[in-house]
Parts: sequence; C-alpha cells; structure tokens
Amino acid sequence: MQERHRNREQYFKEQSITTEKYVIPFIESVFPLQSSVNILEVGCGEGGNMLPFLRRGLRTVGVDLNKNKIANARKFYAQQTLPATPEFYHIDIYDWQTDEKYDLIMLRDVLEHIHHQERFMQFVKKFLKPNGKIFLGFPPWQNPYGGHQQMFDSFIARLPYIHLLPKFLYRGLLSLAKEDKSEINMAMEVKQTGITIERFLRIVKKEQYRIDRMQLYLINPNYEVKFGLKPRKQAAIISHIPWIRNFITTTVYVVLSQNEE
Repeated sequence: MQERHRNREQYFKEQSITTEKYVIPFIESVFPLQSSVNILEVGCGEGGNMLPFLRRGLRTVGVDLNKNKIANARKFYAQQTLPATPEFYHIDIYDWQTDEKYDLIMLRDVLEHIHHQERFMQFVKKFLKPNGKIFLGFPPWQNPYGGHQQMFDSFIARLPYIHLLPKFLYRGLLSLAKEDKSEINMAMEVKQTGITIERFLRIVKKEQYRIDRMQLYLINPNYEVKFGLKPRKQAAIISHIPWIRNFITTTVYVVLSQNEE
C-alpha cells in the first residue's frame, strides 16, 4: 500500500480518476461547473485532483507547501495536452499575496493535515467569491486508518486503530518497527491535527458557513481505484450518531458556502 504513495505518478492518476468519477458529480449536484468557473486547490500535491477540471477547460490553480510535489506536478502536466493550462505555486497559503477570488476551492484530504483548522477555515474565505463553494473531503480521525498508518513499510501498515494509542506508545511502537524517522514525525503530526466530524461541524458553525451537501462514507470512493472496493455510503442511522460515526466512517464529502450577511 505504501508503495502506491511513493509512486507519485500512480498516485496522481488515482487522484484524477476518483475526482472525475465521484468528486465532480458530488460538487455538481449543488454547483454546476460552468465554463467560467475558476478553481483553487489548496494542498494540491502533484495536482491529480486538478486534471479532470483542466480537461473541461476550467482555469485551475494549485498551491502547496511541498516543493518536490509542485516540481512533480509540473513534470506530470508537461506530458499532458489539455484545453487549459494549470498554474502552480510553491508557497504557504498564509503568505500568498493575491487579490484573486475563486468560484470553487478544493480541499481534498488536506484538512486533517492543517494545524489550527479554525484559523484556516476563517482565512480561506478571502479567496472565495461571494457565491463560491468550498469542497472538502477528509477522513475522521478515529477511523481505522485515520493516522495514515497504511503508508508505513512494516506490519504497522495493516493495523487498524493503532494511531489512537497514547503518543508515547504509538511513537515507541513505530520506532520498534524501525520505521523511518521522517515518517514517524509525519504520523505524530497527523495525530495532532486529525479532525473529528463534530469538531468540523463546530468550525463550520462558528465561521458561519452553510452546508449545501454532506455525505459520510463507510467505504471511501478512493478505495475503488486503490483496492477495488465499491464505494458505500454510511448508513443514515450511523451518520447521525455523534462520535460513534467517526470510528466507522472512512471519509466525509461536504460542499460549503458562505452564509449571506
């Protein structure tokens, strides 16, 4: 499993397939993607999520902190012939000096990596047009692999819920398994930044967003291209049980808009 993440071109392709097949239809159920729509993806990585939008000729901009991922994105897109040209910026979003606003902001598998999510969700509004939308896809922290431990090399990759151990036990087990120090540090950071459905909803309310559509998944749509597993929506009764739902929901899709003053 971890090899998929290290093969960045394969990961790029997997992201584009899931976005084309599942993310875009989810967005378009509440927000038709007309030709004039412009899109910003925060935490774009290699830009796989951007590819289906660019194939439609939509102006799409990607921003990421990771210099190597932006370099990969430019390399991968140099091999593509598209009706629109992607724009990439290697920069911290908080330092980005632009007055441009976007119709759609994409945050797919990003929110769980961001420190101070409340601050971020307030800040990102500055890039959103008044009638714009934000798409988020994120794994609730307590789900079986909410610590992204599937990226490890050892037996750790196959252990669900292990990321819920106390910090000292989790770090000790990762060290015992001889995992790379940089990977261990990444795992411990995700342990700090992981987000629950309940905290996400509190942030949404505090920052005065409106939920246009929200769907919990028992089986993440991305698991289809990765593991051949058919996506499955979470049972309605489970979706409405606070806290319990976090443990058996592998991802949440949501489209937000700003409440009108």
